[in-house]
Amino acid sequence: MPHTTNKKLIVGNWKMNPSTSVEAKKLARKFKHAAVSLNHTEVVICPPLTFIPLCTGRTKTAHFHMGAQVASTQEESGPHTGEVGANMLRDLGVEYVIVGHSEQRKRGDTDAIVAARLKAVLGQGMTPILCIGEHSRDESGAYLDVLKEQIKASCGDLLKKVAKSIIVAYEPIWAIGAAEAMKSEDVYETSLFIKKVFADLYGADMGLKVTVLYGGSVTYRNAPDIISIGKVDGLLVGRESINAPGFIELLKAVDLLG
Repeated sequence: MPHTTNKKLIVGNWKMNPSTSVEAKKLARKFKHAAVSLNHTEVVICPPLTFIPLCTGRTKTAHFHMGAQVASTQEESGPHTGEVGANMLRDLGVEYVIVGHSEQRKRGDTDAIVAARLKAVLGQGMTPILCIGEHSRDESGAYLDVLKEQIKASCGDLLKKVAKSIIVAYEPIWAIGAAEAMKSEDVYETSLFIKKVFADLYGADMGLKVTVLYGGSVTYRNAPDIISIGKVDGLLVGRESINAPGFIELLKAVDLLG
């Protein structure tokens, strides 16, 4: 299900947090309550796998969606110990899945593995959030080649009608956990480059329509500037997404942008 609205998309990646199911349910309840009052923003939370059923709830909440942090490369169920298939995630009510996060890449996910995860998610009709990002930013612009190759290696052989469902989350690795986020002006330049890569792969209309998020040290304080000056379509939020007061303030601040 592609993100086709003009609303901003805020994705909270909880990583391996919180510690208990009770805490997870409390967080989800607070974010659902906050999401209902939003007018221009959609919210996705990505809890640890074991907490997804607890956070989903029995009824659908307006502007609130369930996500997952990873899916198996395997497209069918079978003898794959420790793996969780995209079909299983879909059965739990998951709509969005993070693919290719830098922490997964660090643990061994190659571009080929990321591409396989991407196809598995798309094959189940869910929306993949493809993470890309460079380790360092150089003046010569070599980091742009890194981003281009990550996109091409992950999406290059996908048909346009399938690839149009992909959301790209640009998360420069050097900015993750840093004291400050990337400068909003630089975010804008990089988002334009990402759109150009998609335009080269799939045509100008695809370049204009691809949803681009920014992630890396996002807080409720810097979120409005990143979106308004960086001109991205939303945010991938890490540590602030498990800080209920901060994340709710972030949602409100972004929603006020209209």
